[in-house]
Parts: sequence; structure tokens; C-alpha cells
Amino acid sequence: MHKILITGGAGFIGSALVRFLIEKTEIHVINVDALTYAGNLESLSSVERSPRYCFEHVDIRDADTLYPLLAKHKPNAVMHLAAESHVDRSIDGPADFMQTNIIGTYNLLQASLKWWRELPADKQPHFRFHHISTDEVYGSLGDTGLFHETTAYQPNSPYSASKASSDHLVRAWHHTYGLPVVTSNCSNNYGPYQFPEKLIPLVILNALDGKPLPIYGKGDNIRDWLYVDDHVEALLAVLEKGRPGETYNIGGHNEKTNLEVVQGICTLLDELLPEAVHKPHQSLITYVTDRPGHDKRYAIDANKIADELGWRPQETFETGLRKTVQWYLQNQQWCRHVQDGSYRRERLGIGESAL
Repeated sequence: MHKILITGGAGFIGSALVRFLIEKTEIHVINVDALTYAGNLESLSSVERSPRYCFEHVDIRDADTLYPLLAKHKPNAVMHLAAESHVDRSIDGPADFMQTNIIGTYNLLQASLKWWRELPADKQPHFRFHHISTDEVYGSLGDTGLFHETTAYQPNSPYSASKASSDHLVRAWHHTYGLPVVTSNCSNNYGPYQFPEKLIPLVILNALDGKPLPIYGKGDNIRDWLYVDDHVEALLAVLEKGRPGETYNIGGHNEKTNLEVVQGICTLLDELLPEAVHKPHQSLITYVTDRPGHDKRYAIDANKIADELGWRPQETFETGLRKTVQWYLQNQQWCRHVQDGSYRRERLGIGESAL
């Protein structure tokens, strides 16, 4: 793979992927991003001058722009990360999720299919369309059990329903048209450069300001946490070694309740900021009304990707969380710049503005 087109490359996971490819490989990267509220080119300042990096300001909802983009850059692979991704936002405004995650994916599949069909016969088998998705498509687990690649889909939020729809489209374009696709479904990502509407950066920044640290319900909802750099290496393993038509679940083997996550952040802040006026930071924890339809537990069985592709996460939750907290403490300027006025760490996802 010497040239990869990445959609959503200015987002959290996408920018981590772009940085890795430019800094640690010889691959050429075309970053395609609409630069909506969570897209931030400042996250790519370290690689933007590389001759192997190119940015294209394109929205995947605009179907007419996509095939010309592929024909211009001639990628060997498409890695599709562009998506509306926040559950709370999907509750308040589901329309954007339908348009980007479903129609946008359809547009990209159609353009990629046309491009793939025009490749020389000897190059077609080496092309890949890699669709990056979420474990939320599987619904909610009880106290036991794990999500497997064969787990039936049961999405419970507008966000997860839109991602489930996009997964089905990708599968259909493989089985109907022969497009060489791979799909990966990951657990909750965290790490540097994450937009501060997500739990971990939201709690860090609120704690620094002495603001309440919101815990939904009792804080006993469980997620499997995956450090973003581990995820990036898993994505490349799937792209390079995954079998066409197959799905690979990517998890961090780090199940934590939301309350445990917030308490862990508070403990680290107490240690790293011994003179903080808001210490102990756990005193800022505030319990709020739960999210509508809040899934109880997610947990991934990542044995398939380990056995077939040799990938395993390197970070424990404790090591990854420490790196993450330290990064936010050291990058306050990025945090200020990313908050452009469209998001002020307000409560989203109450469910009152969907209509």
C-alpha cells in the first residue's frame, strides 16, 4: 500500500492514523475531510508539510466530488473513518448522522467501485476499501458475554443505527459487486487530540476549571477502552493482512465503569497537580440524569484479530490514561483552539431537540 485515501483524517482517530503513516511509514496519504465541528487540522500540524501528505477539503455527502478525487490521486486503498460519532448529538439531531454515515458511505462506495473497476486487472485484487465502525452496532450486553464478529446487530441509538446501516452497505457492495472490502468494529477510543465532548477529555478539562464532572445515572455503565495508537496499528493490520469480506473486532481488554474512569482521572490530576485549588478532584463528581436508551455494557472478543493478524493492544488502561491526562495538561493551547464556539462542554443528548 503506497498511497491511501483517508476520509475523516482531521478527526480524532483519523488524525492519529495520518500522523502514524506519515511519521513511521513511507506511505502517501490523502486526507479527505469536511472539517465539521470535530475536524481540526491543528491536530496534523506535525505532518502537514510532508511531501507525502495532501489535504482535500471535501464532504462525502457531495457525491459528485468523490470519483474525481479518486481518479486524481489514484489510491491503492480507501480507509473510511468520516462519520458523525457522538451518541448524545445523534439523540438531539439524528439527521446529520443519517446523511453522513449512511448516504456519505453509499456515495464513497459508489465512487470506489467505479475507481476499482477501472483499475488494471492485475491491480484490482490488491485494492482495499476499509470501513472503520464501532462495537455499538451490536447493542448492549448484560453482566457477562462478549461481542463477536458474528454477534447479531441490535443498535439502540440513532448513531449506532446509522453505523450499522453503513456496515451493511459495505458488506452488500462486496457480495453484490465484488468490491474488496474489510470492516473493523472497535471499542471506545481515548488518547491525545480527542474532541472534548467525549467523556475522558471532557472530565479532564472540566476538572481543570473546577466545573462539575457529570456522571450519567449511577456511573455503572461499562465500556471497553482502547488507546488510539493501539487502534491505529490494528487498523493497518486489518488493511494489510485482513481477508476481503471479513470483519475484525478491535478491543482494548480494558472494561471499566464510567465512574471508575472518572475516578481514575481525578486520582491522576491530584497526583500531577498537587497544588491544584480544586483538589481532591473527586469532589467535583456530579450525578446527572441518565442518557435516553443508555447501553449498559460493551465488551469485545478480539481473539480473531489476534489469532489471524497478530495484533494485540500494548497499552493497559492505566498506562494509556496517564499518557492521555499528561497530554491534555501539556497541550492547553490545542484545547482552547479546538473549542471554536460550537461546543462549550454543555450537556448534550437529553433528547429534547430531535424533532
